[in-house]
Amino acid sequence: PGTGLMVTGIDFFKSQNCRLHHTDAYNIENLVVRRGQAFLLQLTFSRELKAADNLSLRFGIGKRPMKIRGTLMSLNPKRDPDLSGWQISIIKSSGKECLLSVTSSPRAPVGKYTLNVKTGTNIYKPENDAIYLLFNPWCKADVVFLDNEAQRKEYVLNDTGYIYVGSAYNIYNRPWNFGQFEEFILDACMYLLDKSKLKLSNRKDPVFVSRAMSALVNANDDSGVLIGNWSGNYSHGTSPMDWIGSVSILQKYYKTKKPVLYGQCWVFAGVLTTVMRCLGIPSRCVTNFNSAHDTDENLRVDIYVNESGEKLNRMSLDSVWNFHVWNDVWMKRTDLPTGFDGWQAIDSTPQEQSQGIFQCGPCPLKAVREGDVYLPFDGKFVYAEVNADKVYWLVKKVNGKDKFFRISTEIQGIGVNISTKAVGEDKREDITVEYKFPEGSEEERKAMQKACSFIHPSGMEPRARFASTTSIDRTVSKPQVLHEALSKSGLQLQITNKAALCPGNPLELVITVKTSTPGNWTIDLAGSCQLQCYTGNVVASLGCVKETVKLEGKSETEVPLKIAADTYMKTLASVEDELLIHVTAIAEVQGTDDKLTKETTMRFEYPPITIQMPETTKLNKEFSCAFIFKNNLNVPLDNCKLLVEGLGIFKMSTFDEGDIKPGRIIKSEIICTPTRLGKKKIVAKLISVQVKGISAEKAITITE
Repeated sequence: PGTGLMVTGIDFFKSQNCRLHHTDAYNIENLVVRRGQAFLLQLTFSRELKAADNLSLRFGIGKRPMKIRGTLMSLNPKRDPDLSGWQISIIKSSGKECLLSVTSSPRAPVGKYTLNVKTGTNIYKPENDAIYLLFNPWCKADVVFLDNEAQRKEYVLNDTGYIYVGSAYNIYNRPWNFGQFEEFILDACMYLLDKSKLKLSNRKDPVFVSRAMSALVNANDDSGVLIGNWSGNYSHGTSPMDWIGSVSILQKYYKTKKPVLYGQCWVFAGVLTTVMRCLGIPSRCVTNFNSAHDTDENLRVDIYVNESGEKLNRMSLDSVWNFHVWNDVWMKRTDLPTGFDGWQAIDSTPQEQSQGIFQCGPCPLKAVREGDVYLPFDGKFVYAEVNADKVYWLVKKVNGKDKFFRISTEIQGIGVNISTKAVGEDKREDITVEYKFPEGSEEERKAMQKACSFIHPSGMEPRARFASTTSIDRTVSKPQVLHEALSKSGLQLQITNKAALCPGNPLELVITVKTSTPGNWTIDLAGSCQLQCYTGNVVASLGCVKETVKLEGKSETEVPLKIAADTYMKTLASVEDELLIHVTAIAEVQGTDDKLTKETTMRFEYPPITIQMPETTKLNKEFSCAFIFKNNLNVPLDNCKLLVEGLGIFKMSTFDEGDIKPGRIIKSEIICTPTRLGKKKIVAKLISVQVKGISAEKAITITE
C-alpha cells in the first residue's frame, strides 16, 4: 500500500490573506485574519494526495484545546461541515500541492490559535503555528458588522486621531497616536485577553470583551495597563500630559507586565481605543464637556461657593469635570431587547465601581438617550454624566456655623458639545444628539421622567460632607419645579477676557452685568478667579472682586477683574497638570429674589510649534523633518522637552531643549525613513515646567 502521507510545508499566503482581511498593517510575522471570512492556505505533501487519504486541519485556542468545549476545530475537507461553524474546502490539488480555503465561524472566540495538520497518524506542526483571529466589522454575520466603508476606515483602521479637551466653550484637539498596528501591540492585547480570565465562550462576544477591557486598561483591581493619578505630582512616572499616543504605554506594559505610571481620562480612552481597534471592534474617543460625576445617582451635582464667589472644593462629594473622555464601541446587543444595537459607551477611567470592579459599560447610547437606564451596564452612571442638574449653594458663616442658601439650579449646563473626531476628516463632530434629545424638547422631558423613575432624585437638601451638623435655610430648599421662576430684573451675567490669556501676562477679565426690564436695580456682585484642573479641582484662588452696581431699565455695565502675572506663575510651575482659568460670578438684585450664578472656564494661549518637511516622499527614502518653536511669551520656559512620534516613519523620540528664554528660537531635526505607504502623521509636543500642552501635527504622503 501507499506510504503514509506526510506534510512537508505550509504556505500561509500572508500578504494576500492580510490584504483581503484588512490586517496587512499589523507589524507581526504571523498570519492575522478576521472571523467569518475565507483565507487560503497551501499544503505541500511528500507525495500526491489520493482519494483515500485522511487529512484534517486542527485549529486550537486556549491552554488545552478540546472539541467538546468548542476550542478545538478539526476540519476535514472530505467530511461533513464542522458543527463549530468553521468551513474548509479544497480549491485545487495538483501534484504534491493542495490549495485550501478556510472560513472561521463569525461567532468564533477571538484570540491566538495554533494550527497543526494531521495526515493519517502523522502530525505536522508549522514553525510559526500561531494564527491571530480578530473581530470582523466587514462580515455581515459578525455582531460588530459596520455597514459603511468610510466608518470602518476611521473606527477600525485609522491609527491616528484627536481627543477633544479644554472646556465647553473653548474646545481644542489633542492629537493622539492610537498605533494599533505597531510592534507588540497585538500581542499586548492578546495578553490582556488572557489576563481578563474571560471564559473562551465569552471571548466571542464584544459585550464581554469590551467590558473586560474597560476594567483592564486601568490598573485598579487587576494590575492592568495604567495607574490613574490626579494629584498634580507625577515625579515617579510620566505625567499624563506627556503622552502623545498609546504605543509606548502598551509596549512598556507588555514588556514589564506591570502597570504604567500615569493616566488621566484621555490617556485611558486613547489606550482603550487602541485595544478595541486592534481587536477589530469599531471604536471612537468621546469627550463630554461639563461632565457630571454624580456619586450617588440622584441626578444632581451640588456646587458650593463662598460669599466671594469662590468654589469650595472641600465640601463637594460630586464634581463637574470640564471634560471627561470615554469610548463608544459598535456592536449588536443580542443580550438586550431589540433596538439597542449600535454605539455603546464604555469607560476605563476608574471613577466608580461596577459589580465591585472599576469597569463601565457597554451601555447603549440609545438607552441613555431614551432614559432606559435600567439596562445593563452602568446606564444610570452614564446618564447622570450627561444629564445631571447643577445646584449652587451659597455657604455663609452665621454665628460661626456654615449656613446653606440655595442660589440657583442650572438644568442645561451638564453634558454639552459631546465630541468625537469626524469620519475621514480632521474635524470635530458633535454627537450630542446621539446621547440626548434637544434640551427642552418633549422627547427630552419624557426620557428624563423615565430615567427619574429608575433613579429617584432626592429632595433639595445640600449634600455637603458635613451638612448634617449645620443649619439649612429651609425657605429655598423645597424641591423646585424644573423651570426657573422668571426674574423681575431680567438679570444676565457674561464673563469675557479683554486680552489674550498668555502665561506671563496679566489676566484681564471682565464681568458684564445686564438688566432687561424697566426699573432701578441695585445689584450685589461677587466675582472670583481660580486656577483649576480639568476635574474641577481648585488649585489656587487668584483674586476676587465685590461691587454694588446700580442699573436703570435696560442697561449693562462692565466690572473688571485683573490678575497680575506673579499671582499665578508660581502655581503654574508647581503643578504638573495643565491648569485652566475658572471664573465664577454671583449676582443678587436687592429687594427681589433674583439670584444668578455664572461660571466659565478658559485656557491659556501658547505659541505654536512649526513642523517643516516635504508633503510627499518615497517609501524607504530618507527625508528630514524639522521642529521649530519660538518662545514669544515674556517668561522663560524651563526644562523644555520636545516629544515627537511618526507612526510608520520613526519611533517616539525626545529632545531635551533646556530653558528657553523669551524670544529664543529652537530648532530640532530628525532624519527619518518611511516604512509604510499612505498618508502618515507626525505629532510633536512641547512640555516645560510652566506650560504643559503645546502640540502640533503634520501629514506626509508616502508613495511607492
